[in-house]
Amino acid sequence: MAESKGTFDFAIDRGGTFTDVFARLPDGRERVLKLLSYDPQNYQDAPTEGIRRVLEEETGRSFPRDQPLDTSLIGWIRMGTTVATNALLERQGERTALLVTRGFRDLLHIGTQARPNLFDLEVCMPEVLYEEVIEVDERVVLRQDGCQLPRMEPKRLVTGSTGEVLEVWQELDLQHLERELRGVLARGISSLAVLLLHSYIWPTHEKAVGLLARRLGFTQVSLSSEVMPMIRMVPRGHTVCADAYLTPKIRHYLTGFTSAFKGGLKNVDVLFMQSDGGLTPMEQFCGSRAVLSGPAGGVVGYAVTSYNSTYNKPVIGFDMGGTSTDVSRYAGQYEHVFEARTAGVTLQAPQLDINTVAAGGGSRLFFRSGMFIVGPESAGAHPGPVCYRKGGPLTVTDANLALGRLLPDFFPHIFGPGENEPLSVEETMRHFQQLTHDINHFLSSNQPPCAKSEMSVEEVAMGFIRVANEAMCRPIRALTQAKGHDTSLHVLACFGGAGGQHACAIARTLGMNTVLIHKYSGVLSAYGLALADVVEERQQPCSLHYRENSYSELDRHIQELSQCCQEVLLKRGFNRSQISMEVFLHMRYEGTDCALMVSGSSCPAHTHSCQSGDYYTAFTKRYLKEFGFTIPDRPVMVDDIRVRGSGTFGIRSMTVGKTGHEAPRPAKVTRCYFDEGYLDTSVYLWEDLTCGYGIEGPAIIIQKNSTILVEPGCRAELTVGGDVCISVGGDSPTVLGTELNAVRLSIFSHRFMSIAEQMGRVLQRTSISTNIKERLDFSCAVFGPDGGLVSNAPHIPVHLGAMQETVQYQVFHPGVSGPVFFVASRGHHADIGGITPGSMPPHSTSLQQEGAVFTSFKLVTEGVFQEQAVTDALMAPAQYPGCSGTRNLHDNLSDLRAQVAANQRGSQLVGELIDSYGLTVVQAYMGYIQSNAELAVRDMLKDFARHRQQQTGSLEVEAEDHMDDGTPIKLRVQINEQEGSAVFDFSGTGFEVWGNCNAPRAITLSALIYCLRCMVGQDIPLNQGCLAPIKVIIPPRSILQPSQNAAVVGGNVLTSQRVVDVIFKAFEVCAASQGCMNNVSFGSEKSGYYETVAGGAGAGPGWNGRSGVHSHMTNTRITDPEILEKRYPVILEQFSLRPGSGGRGCYHGGDGIIRKLLFRKKVVLSVLTERRSMRPYGLHGGENGSPGLNLLHRADGRVLNLGAKTTINLEPGDMFSLHTPGGGGYGREEERKEDTQTSSSRLRLNKAFSERGSVFEFRRAQECV
Repeated sequence: MAESKGTFDFAIDRGGTFTDVFARLPDGRERVLKLLSYDPQNYQDAPTEGIRRVLEEETGRSFPRDQPLDTSLIGWIRMGTTVATNALLERQGERTALLVTRGFRDLLHIGTQARPNLFDLEVCMPEVLYEEVIEVDERVVLRQDGCQLPRMEPKRLVTGSTGEVLEVWQELDLQHLERELRGVLARGISSLAVLLLHSYIWPTHEKAVGLLARRLGFTQVSLSSEVMPMIRMVPRGHTVCADAYLTPKIRHYLTGFTSAFKGGLKNVDVLFMQSDGGLTPMEQFCGSRAVLSGPAGGVVGYAVTSYNSTYNKPVIGFDMGGTSTDVSRYAGQYEHVFEARTAGVTLQAPQLDINTVAAGGGSRLFFRSGMFIVGPESAGAHPGPVCYRKGGPLTVTDANLALGRLLPDFFPHIFGPGENEPLSVEETMRHFQQLTHDINHFLSSNQPPCAKSEMSVEEVAMGFIRVANEAMCRPIRALTQAKGHDTSLHVLACFGGAGGQHACAIARTLGMNTVLIHKYSGVLSAYGLALADVVEERQQPCSLHYRENSYSELDRHIQELSQCCQEVLLKRGFNRSQISMEVFLHMRYEGTDCALMVSGSSCPAHTHSCQSGDYYTAFTKRYLKEFGFTIPDRPVMVDDIRVRGSGTFGIRSMTVGKTGHEAPRPAKVTRCYFDEGYLDTSVYLWEDLTCGYGIEGPAIIIQKNSTILVEPGCRAELTVGGDVCISVGGDSPTVLGTELNAVRLSIFSHRFMSIAEQMGRVLQRTSISTNIKERLDFSCAVFGPDGGLVSNAPHIPVHLGAMQETVQYQVFHPGVSGPVFFVASRGHHADIGGITPGSMPPHSTSLQQEGAVFTSFKLVTEGVFQEQAVTDALMAPAQYPGCSGTRNLHDNLSDLRAQVAANQRGSQLVGELIDSYGLTVVQAYMGYIQSNAELAVRDMLKDFARHRQQQTGSLEVEAEDHMDDGTPIKLRVQINEQEGSAVFDFSGTGFEVWGNCNAPRAITLSALIYCLRCMVGQDIPLNQGCLAPIKVIIPPRSILQPSQNAAVVGGNVLTSQRVVDVIFKAFEVCAASQGCMNNVSFGSEKSGYYETVAGGAGAGPGWNGRSGVHSHMTNTRITDPEILEKRYPVILEQFSLRPGSGGRGCYHGGDGIIRKLLFRKKVVLSVLTERRSMRPYGLHGGENGSPGLNLLHRADGRVLNLGAKTTINLEPGDMFSLHTPGGGGYGREEERKEDTQTSSSRLRLNKAFSERGSVFEFRRAQECV
């Protein structure tokens, strides 16, 4: 395919607010154009209008809007569009039905069972995309060696695409299915998503359904086996639903777009950008590959224009827009992820790793409890910032305007109600003056005397800019350091309308010394479309070890997939010299879930490798880079084979920078505010810049679509390509006093959290166990000199108070003087010995039966890891009757070393902070951050006390609930309204129990911090300060403060939930949630499995409880059905909601779950549960939720009630049926009004900012353990 000549070529990015057009003219010149994406008074479609304007202006001919455009002058059109993204955000896709294997109708509603926001009691989650569900009678299972099921032979055996054998237990009943499908069509639903178990390797049943549905008249049929043939039913299901939901909308848009051209664009090469950064023909553009169509163009744009393969200096893409900022990385290859969320929907498809954070020009500014807060709420395009003159709130844009960094004289007059006025400096300053007054009043009333008693308007505005910059630096650090890269060694490529104002400050903070801003930075997404390749991908699942006897089979599959890609690209007009192939293997160490998509291009093939590359070397190199170690004796598995074929156009920009013999002259000189105060700042127009002359900061460069700030100490030059390159000077030393500065408080809060996050990255990278490396069941934290918690990442509820108690015990241990710990890490070691594998016995009665016990143990002495001593301690439980030492010493030792490495990293980072600001300053701000959390809790208690006093005249609240054995958990709270303090008195709570539901004091404190954070209702630092206004009284030798050797494993996972229930009951916050983690484990001498299962959430004032979700002190993800059946001797017969188990009321409680496990071999089953007798309470007249039930269906037909806690030997053919509790209802049912929750939830989804990308996924995964 050759570059078109003598015609007009267009690359168009249709965004949510603006549409950007890049046009290459017949004479080689280039034009850019920006217009509103939605302007129905003037035109119907923005891309069509952009093409029309360019043709009309360049040819001098008239092209009337009401007539189809002549295509004879058009060579090609390439487009990126947010049509799919917007339809997903607004839930405006096609009416869709889901067809799924029977027993799994609610699978996508349950999803991973984790809630998205730990402290959101309402559990706001996006609704599923389908409107109806059809359960189809069909079932295939993977054949397992040694399966002992006493059942009839399968109807037939089949071989999957991976070579694995499957048993067809139930054939597809097409006759019955046809009746159901006709009924769906009759109800006006014509789009169908098909999701059958194990169809990723055996799609025959799905294909039969597809043929039937198309014959009946469904206009869109999406099969999960075709959309993305990868293991894991849940993300594949979400993906196929998105495809069925969005593709008709895309098709409808394309029909409208093509109808505006003569002949419907039949003779024009029209390509659309996909989420993976590759172009595809218009007719193949589909919903599941379209959600990042717009941003992907920007990544291609900066990657092609900013990366220099000669120097191999990696680039960070920094795209700051109005609502959010996109951050990505390029180092010679596009970085893809294969599973990510967009608008609350998990998509399993190749996507560029674009990390979106809530800090844009329109991000709102808040001052809360002494902290400067930026976002995540945004002013949007309407009403926009205050300066837009439409009654909007203060934003980052207003802060830049107030500091003189945005110049109204260089903006068009398009603001105000009539859209004919300039930006309003006056309105912005008036609002900032009011905010400054409020801040100064707060500081004078609530904080200790400061060296400078009041802040100026400029200091307030500058403070918000600094906080916004720090918020944008955190994901850049995480994105680079997560994979072992040094952030400072990158170039910052800045584009988007707002990025130029922040680029120098961001680069300086991160230690980068170069910023690149392309000449088309304002329309770089459109320009990137012109530079992108046409991509054809093929992928298929695999189940082979990567070893010599598998190379020939892998090569055969690779050759077949490559041939398919090449044939398609050849048919599209490319010659062989323009086509390249890149082969990837999705590889992991056997027994782990941490798979990497590995390219062999960097490791040439040899006689002992596949023909397309040495993938084992590539895999181990990348594994070592990202995780810090390899596992040489562990076999490597190949899960998927992927081939990416690219057809390259060879198009490059011919525009060069202007040369001249004189330095450019400023258009004007203005005054801008910086750290040094107001400085004279020269203002230059981009078109006046010439190559070879530097511009010293401070300066402002005005481009047509953006404003670039060159800060003091920086120097800007125009490159020969016409781009701006800024050399960033080092940060000048900062001298701070120990007095409180509200801006620095916000920045230190970000810094301390960043340290904890970076510790977590080191721990995850260097650990080896599944619990820590893959489930991310750990916490890292920074502590003050008194051992008090300062910052903690992530916020795993049950860790919140426990880490502080542990650290303070070490710090103030007899014989230890002064602070010892500044950082600490906590990890879940899967086995530390005891009476059962996994160290979570249902019937333990002493601490020793639960494994190794460490009170105070020095792990590293004078830099030496005490391996023998810690080994002895881990094996010590073997001395007790019936107990074993640790069953996985290798993983224990490896993970402990990883924790030491994480602590070392934290200590290093705290040390760097001390080097920059001084020990006294760092320790002072540790205290101030704790005080800030304390203030937020005091404000909440004062507010509650005022309302309570008005309603009842009393400042005391109390509540009581019971464990299943009748043990009471009793609480009485006395609140001091003036101080905003409270006494939480648990006197009257039951005695320590003979069993393992005893909860150490730290567990109660964790539950209390969690409840306080939920009741505060806003994002606050979670640290020691939360408990400063609280006095906690716990009777000794009670279930909440047991003796030293009491069994406690159930207290952590069960009693903690009951403590939360009692606190929320006392404060009348919401009805009880399921109050249980439903701990289930099974195994044999060779292997074991552990899971916790969701239930119903409690209803509250204004919301129904969420069904099938984890609540309060846990948030674990559950194993995907296909992974479960592939790796363990079990068949998942049912995983669905338990209808009617939620308590009724004005707002009803969420339903629990039914989960049925059929065992294929002999196993030992252990169950550790609660709420089997005591029902989750309703509130204010709402009914109680249903209790849980644990049933065992024996193969001989008997049904046994197992009770709440048991261990039992199971035979093949036995089935465990778990019925989890529902949540309590809220309010009397007769008070129920018209239910508007669904619409309000969707509205909330649209208004709330939605983060995305690998950094967000990592943080969310950490909070789902």
